[in-house]
Amino acid sequence: MSGTSSFSSRPSAGSSASSRAAARAARPAFHCTECGASVAKWAGRCPQCQAWGSLSEVGATRAVLRKVTAGPVTAAAQPIGEIDATQVTAKPSGVAELDRVLGGGLVPGGVVLLAGEPGVGKSTLLLSAAHAWAKTHRTPSLIVTGEESAPQVRMRADRMGCLHPNLYLAAETEMSAVLAHIDAVNPGLLILDSVQTVSMAEVDGSAGGVTQVRAVAATLTAIAKERGIACVLVGHVTKDGAIAGPRVLEHLVDVVLHFEGDRNSPLRLIRGVKNRFGPADEVGCFKMVEDGIVGLTDASGLFLSGRKTHIPGTCSMITMQGRRAIPVELQALVSGTEGDGPPRRTFSGLDASRAAMVLAVLHRLGGVSVAKKEVLAATVGGVRINEPAADLPLAMAVWSSVRDIPLAPGLVMFGELGLSAEIRPVQNMDRRLAEASRLGFDHAVIPGGGDIHRPTGMRVDRVEDLGEAMRALGNDSGVTRWLERRAN
Repeated sequence: MSGTSSFSSRPSAGSSASSRAAARAARPAFHCTECGASVAKWAGRCPQCQAWGSLSEVGATRAVLRKVTAGPVTAAAQPIGEIDATQVTAKPSGVAELDRVLGGGLVPGGVVLLAGEPGVGKSTLLLSAAHAWAKTHRTPSLIVTGEESAPQVRMRADRMGCLHPNLYLAAETEMSAVLAHIDAVNPGLLILDSVQTVSMAEVDGSAGGVTQVRAVAATLTAIAKERGIACVLVGHVTKDGAIAGPRVLEHLVDVVLHFEGDRNSPLRLIRGVKNRFGPADEVGCFKMVEDGIVGLTDASGLFLSGRKTHIPGTCSMITMQGRRAIPVELQALVSGTEGDGPPRRTFSGLDASRAAMVLAVLHRLGGVSVAKKEVLAATVGGVRINEPAADLPLAMAVWSSVRDIPLAPGLVMFGELGLSAEIRPVQNMDRRLAEASRLGFDHAVIPGGGDIHRPTGMRVDRVEDLGEAMRALGNDSGVTRWLERRAN
């Protein structure tokens, strides 16, 4: 009897496994506020997106389902060749530079996320696009603003001349009210400014929080695709320039655009980061004016100084902003230092690490000593250049400033500078040369290697290293005299 009672009190293997599964299911879960990843244990760093201090406890994890039954489907699967692709044909928004970045225009059912710093001009651009859509297409456009009142937006529309019967405006911060406006207006274009200001009563958290932003974006994305509405969401950015909110926001939408610009400059750039309907590396140029914003099909005038006489320390290049070839003038100033402190190195619009490398190569292999001199370099117009094609023109601008010899007029250069002073080829050399020829440059110094198309009437020198690049400048008398003195 004793043996029987002892055996009956021992838990069975099945009950022990179920109790362990129940214990695992009762453990709290930790979700990342940046990317939404879920982990069982807390850690100082999210294992998915590597963000520090972003894991927060949200409750118990759900038990894993061992069996999932089939349910109803939205639509039957079809052979891919029988699916109608015309439903996602882009419609021009009416703003040419915006359509350029979007890949042709706004797609019905597509969701665009436009992010940028405060005051850069996002609302102004989208008001212009909504007005152009209302004039061009038969379906109305609807702007829902959560940051401004309706009279404020109306005042801006008066200044820009963006009044139209098919352009509707509402000021709401509750998602249910936004849905009511969509039902009432039935727009072809919906603009929400911004997604961080709208909240849903059914979801916990305040407006702008991770949960709220994800829920609002998911709801609007589902409605846009269900009703065929072109939707544009305005997003805030953090102090580091990243889009505020969860990373999953960028995964939910179809297109991600960054609106960039310096408040001290009228230039504005839209860069494509993600695009399911077109190229993701395109750039659109805009200029802020008194009555709004205008697109720039040719932005060369903003990045060239326009002087008729060249001065030492300047060199022109052709940079690629996405697929766009843009002429830019680099300026350098080299002067002596004051005091015993280290010399300053100031670079505006250029990659500081690459610029420092260029100075080191010039000092070691180019015969240009800048170790005890201050070097300041900048781009004209405030454009930022991150590509290595700026190495060679920067080196020549610094050389020109040190020697006090202006480079020849009509000269354009581009190329990557290696640590052993070799000049490496860069991408899209044919496109750069064609743009330089169109703008009136008649002499180009570019890297050797590969076949290129030489524009008619342009002298093109292919160089392999920094020494050949300097010798290619011999068409200018001042450069020739310096080369002769150095040879002797």
